[in-house]
Amino acid sequence: MHIYLYLKHFPALADKLNDGPSRTIDGWASGLIMAGAKVTVLCENKNNSEFMTEAGYQVKCFANPETQPSFKLSPELKKYLDDRLIANNSLVILNGIFHPSLYSLSRLLIKYNIPYIVSPFDPYTPAIFKKKLYLKLPYWYLMERFILQQAIAVQVLDFRHKQWLHQLGIKTPVLEAPCGFYPKDVELENTLNWHKEGTIKLLFLGRLDAYNKGLDILLDAFAEIAENRNINLIIQGPDWGDKNKLEYQIAKLSIADKVSILKPDYNNSVSSLIENSDIFCLPSRFEGFSQVALEAMLTARVLLVSEIAGIVPYIQASDCGIVIKEPTVESVKVALLTLLGRRSEWREMGLRGRRYAIAHLTWQQIGVRLFEEYQKLLKI
Repeated sequence: MHIYLYLKHFPALADKLNDGPSRTIDGWASGLIMAGAKVTVLCENKNNSEFMTEAGYQVKCFANPETQPSFKLSPELKKYLDDRLIANNSLVILNGIFHPSLYSLSRLLIKYNIPYIVSPFDPYTPAIFKKKLYLKLPYWYLMERFILQQAIAVQVLDFRHKQWLHQLGIKTPVLEAPCGFYPKDVELENTLNWHKEGTIKLLFLGRLDAYNKGLDILLDAFAEIAENRNINLIIQGPDWGDKNKLEYQIAKLSIADKVSILKPDYNNSVSSLIENSDIFCLPSRFEGFSQVALEAMLTARVLLVSEIAGIVPYIQASDCGIVIKEPTVESVKVALLTLLGRRSEWREMGLRGRRYAIAHLTWQQIGVRLFEEYQKLLKI
């Protein structure tokens, strides 16, 4: 069985996996290889290229001058499909949400009777529609829902996310594919440290998207608890257009002496960035899974996470953090105060989360489960 994973911006050499979707595609591909599948990652870049990774999956890039979201597919990719180079008993996974290239590619797959699965990463919650509603709502009715309806399955990061599909009238079968990790990347337990005294460090690590990640809410809540406490907040990641807005909010709240906004650090491992903190914060309005939150669990940190995130069942099962039902200033404030009051428990909480994640979320475990699901779908 040959499985094709399409992610338009996946790096041609499978290097510089600096964003969550690319890291997840790499993990799924590697896990499926370990399960016995043949895997090719399809992407579009400036030039045509082919590359075989150490994990054993192929990356096949097709030249496309369109780097921005566009309905225009690479002519070479279209020819690849036209020439029927995707074999029988193959399956294509379309990765992304509200992306025009997925609509165009799905039309071609239907034309050639090639089965596909849609993996949107994010859940279709009301919150995801609120930002740029004037664009997303018509796109949903004209295109997005048809991609989902004509797929053989929708692949979600958390089974709980299927409720939003059902509420929107999507009856396509749903399967779950969480994010995972490579055991070789996990630090040894005896190298981990916890801060029993001194300045408490809160950390958000990810893209600076204030609405999606709830960073505006986090800053307001932090401002309410920071006064007269030895506590700092670090926000670190690539700017998605909201850095200036966040800096203005920090200045307005008079917390500039306690909050730092840092550029992304791609030279050090995510775990090394996280282990310098005490509490990992992710009060997102909508969230798929959060690879970074999983990294925080593996680094044995305590977490504050919104209930929508796919990592939540693992946090709750291990009691390694606080889950907020709705991301509001009050709920984040209460959660932070609760975690601060449990400082003596942070080490044990963190270790519970780490051990639970290690037991359930290796890429190999996920790959084996996925391969079995794909075989059932194609009745192989």
